[in-house]
Amino acid sequence: MQGWKCKRYMENYNIYLYIIALILVGDFAWSQYLSYRNRRRMSSVIPPALEGIYEPVDYAKQQDYQKANSRFGLYSGFFSFITMFLFLVLGGFGWLDSILREYITNEIWLGLAYLGVLMLVSEIISLPFDYYATFVIEERFGFNKSTKKTFWLDQLKGLLLSVVIGGALLAVIIWLYSGLEQWAWAVAWIFMSGFSLFFSLFYSNLIVPLFNKQTPLEDGELRSAIESFGKKAGFGINNIYVMNASKRSSKANAYFTGMGAKKRIVLYDTLINDLEVDEIVAVLAHEIGHYKKKHTQKGMIVSVFSMGVMLFLLSFFLTNTPVAVALGAEKASFHLGLIAFSMLFTPFSMLLGLLGNIMSRKNEYQADYFASQYGLAQPLIDGLKKLSVKSLSNLNPDPLFVKVYYSHPTLLQRISALSK
Repeated sequence: MQGWKCKRYMENYNIYLYIIALILVGDFAWSQYLSYRNRRRMSSVIPPALEGIYEPVDYAKQQDYQKANSRFGLYSGFFSFITMFLFLVLGGFGWLDSILREYITNEIWLGLAYLGVLMLVSEIISLPFDYYATFVIEERFGFNKSTKKTFWLDQLKGLLLSVVIGGALLAVIIWLYSGLEQWAWAVAWIFMSGFSLFFSLFYSNLIVPLFNKQTPLEDGELRSAIESFGKKAGFGINNIYVMNASKRSSKANAYFTGMGAKKRIVLYDTLINDLEVDEIVAVLAHEIGHYKKKHTQKGMIVSVFSMGVMLFLLSFFLTNTPVAVALGAEKASFHLGLIAFSMLFTPFSMLLGLLGNIMSRKNEYQADYFASQYGLAQPLIDGLKKLSVKSLSNLNPDPLFVKVYYSHPTLLQRISALSK
């Protein structure tokens, strides 16, 4: 093993390795710089426009929660960076490839085993951090409602879903790229686009029930108010469900899923407990605004287009021997090409994420405006304030941090826009 490492240091370093290492360092430094800016913005003074929504003792708790999460993000991020960086420069990716090749010759099974091992190791590494976040930080601030049994069952279910669904998709993609050569990316694009559409239509029916119970919203004041608004907005509402989110957390939310006859509104039971009827209707009006403005369809088109571009670019890395050598291997393969591409594509992913968040924030403003057109601006403001206080959200995040990471405008920005 030691001789292999020395050989790697002397022969296998190439331009791709230096670029990948530089990208890893740059990505970590950039993310930590943004986090530092965000920590520096923390203040014990509530922004004037939001005065009155927090009691002093609750705001102090909010500051403690934000600081705890920021410190935790710093430690976990540093550990992940060091682990990945050392695995790269010491040739861990190539070493794993050489070990598995001694037992597996079929390229599809080799790719599945290779990526499966990496996924399993990643899960094992991240598990203590997930456990700490749930049962220490979230528990300390009163958010966690999950039992240890539920936590471990969630981990097991998530792992099994990744193996079954992710493994099946990956096997098809590897088979396509190994058999169709230059047109593999196009066929893979069609296949993945079809799967994405299917998943968006049936996610709430097939996946969510594995983790949470969804029951139809009972007849009563809330359902009548929601259906009344639906008629006013020209939006047929037949499927309104309540999800037992309180099984895991006290945080509240609502979402809209599916399209056409499969569209469904899902309310967290915590949302129903925390907000008044008119505030819940306002939140749902916002979600319906996304549908009426065709944000879901536009997002799907952008996602499908981006996927096609990435699959096309990926095809140039799968037979690239210098890329495989940069990872410490001797020959090119699908799994090594995929790993190298995912790291080399990081700067472009950041740019796409930035553009995606800009578009998403614009969509949020439009959805808020849709709700305001039905006289629901003030109930929506009141609901957003309550949700922000309940989740101890950051009231004064750094502007650059918001531009890079936030898919939603800040509470203050939304209130300002709705007030106009």
